[in-house]
Amino acid sequence: MGGGVTEDVPPPGGAGDACEGADPADWRREFAEEARSERPDLARLCLLIGAVADPTVTRHALDEAEIELDRLAGLVPYATRVTGDWSGALAELLGRHEGFEGVPADYQRLESSLLHEVLRRRRGLPILLSVVWMEVARRAGAPVYGLGLPGHFVVGFGDPADLNLADPFAGGRAMTGADAELLVTSATGEALDRSMLRPAEPGAIVLRVLNNIRAWAAPRPERSDVALWAVELSLLLPSHPARLRYERAELLVQRGDFLTGAAEMEAYAQVMDAVDPDSATTIRRRAQAARARLN
Repeated sequence: MGGGVTEDVPPPGGAGDACEGADPADWRREFAEEARSERPDLARLCLLIGAVADPTVTRHALDEAEIELDRLAGLVPYATRVTGDWSGALAELLGRHEGFEGVPADYQRLESSLLHEVLRRRRGLPILLSVVWMEVARRAGAPVYGLGLPGHFVVGFGDPADLNLADPFAGGRAMTGADAELLVTSATGEALDRSMLRPAEPGAIVLRVLNNIRAWAAPRPERSDVALWAVELSLLLPSHPARLRYERAELLVQRGDFLTGAAEMEAYAQVMDAVDPDSATTIRRRAQAARARLN
């Protein structure tokens, strides 16, 4: 409900540094601060998602992941700065030599959406493998960007108008404009629109990562905990769909927190009053039903 509504939220209050073995609140606070910084660090945001997901993750583990990205960047041939063949150099290094690629089974694993696990396993979803490519390429000095095509995420180099693309999920296979159009047509049944070729900003990339995690958890009701933290991290981003507030309320009810869920449904209904009064009425009925489950 309210899928067309977005909201911008203010930054949280001040926070101290998280320490080794930090609790989830510390990681979330760091995530919120990084997301609202002037130049959000994509790798850091993705690593903090992993820290929230995996209670065994420590600050040392996050530092090791950053070091691995630095190490990989150091292996990119320096001559690439002269030749400009970033796509070929990274396909050789990350795809063929280091073994980064994806297989269909990766879509069934939560680890495929967690950057520290992708760096360890060399496997992941297209968007996480693209994050690895982007972060390695950026550290090596490449003019790289991410391209969030419908149904598939790829990377590009140089001027976006040139469509110099590569598919990290396929080990770095070079892509043409025709390949991109075929991907879009296969995913949507519609022709490629030029608006789909805009480089993705870090916030949009992170939101898409979290959307993938929510999609993984949706058919697994026993993992509603994953769906809940993914929604809550999404709500910490500076701009996000307002409907996520309602999704969080539904998850709270699903997990037995009827009063909090009902209160959040009613708060969301107030947002919807101005744009969709009928939906607001329906949401209030659901809030009432949630409270009734306490009786």
